[in-house]
Amino acid sequence: MNINGYTRMAAVVANPIKHSLSPFIHNLAFDLTNENGVYLAWEVEAEKLPAIVENVRTLDMYGLNISMPYKGEIIKFMDELSPAAELIGAVNTVVNQSGKLTGHNTDGIGFFNSLEKYHFSIQNKQILILGGGGAAIAIIAQAALSGAKKIVVAARKSASYIPLKEKLEKLSVKTGIEILLTDLSEADRLQKELKQTNLLVNATSVGMDGESLPLEKNLVLPEKLLVVDAIYKVRETPFLRWAKEQGAQTENGLGMLIGQAAESFYLWTGKKMPVAEITLEMEKEA
Repeated sequence: MNINGYTRMAAVVANPIKHSLSPFIHNLAFDLTNENGVYLAWEVEAEKLPAIVENVRTLDMYGLNISMPYKGEIIKFMDELSPAAELIGAVNTVVNQSGKLTGHNTDGIGFFNSLEKYHFSIQNKQILILGGGGAAIAIIAQAALSGAKKIVVAARKSASYIPLKEKLEKLSVKTGIEILLTDLSEADRLQKELKQTNLLVNATSVGMDGESLPLEKNLVLPEKLLVVDAIYKVRETPFLRWAKEQGAQTENGLGMLIGQAAESFYLWTGKKMPVAEITLEMEKEA
């Protein structure tokens, strides 16, 4: 990395964020593509957000990545939102174009781009996704925007179940795609939906301990099912081992992590991130 007077900045903004892998990914991408840029991690309090946003314009930065807890709060500072960001109600990427700031959400498109190596397209296919948090909503929204046939969401009946149901109903109305919510504990219903499913995704944190499964172990997976766990800190979760034992193709969350970063990188630079090389380096670090 050769920093000089022409070097431009990008940064990830969140709290906490010092643990982030984003600087490693993006700075490696800058090096591999000969892009004169540098990427930093800024851990800031909420009251500093207006100043941070103004810095993007003042310093002619590429833009920002936004992580928790600011993905919703940053929206009011944007001049424009992408269709995905507007639908999801969250921004993870800010793009600076001559002072005009556009908020994007690359989580969903990054997720589906990471599945291209399996020659998988969600169009006219059914997805069953476990969980209803931020990652799940991003994937659900992108699946709907990309023309999924049907989206089934399985979540536990907690205090967030009814708000999730209402959010999914709104997404369904806005996109015209059938989106159903079911209780994660209803094994019979899940088994029925699994028979029609082309893509199964765990977007919960269950499995981070290396032991827990997010659904019933006795469920039977259909042949040639693609199974993805959004968790990347555990390279093969119990969920993925369980799916692999049934003959499923499996993918961990590293692809989504790099995929969303690659989409941000492209929006900033117009260059394709060398995903294969960066994935190899990330696996060495594991």
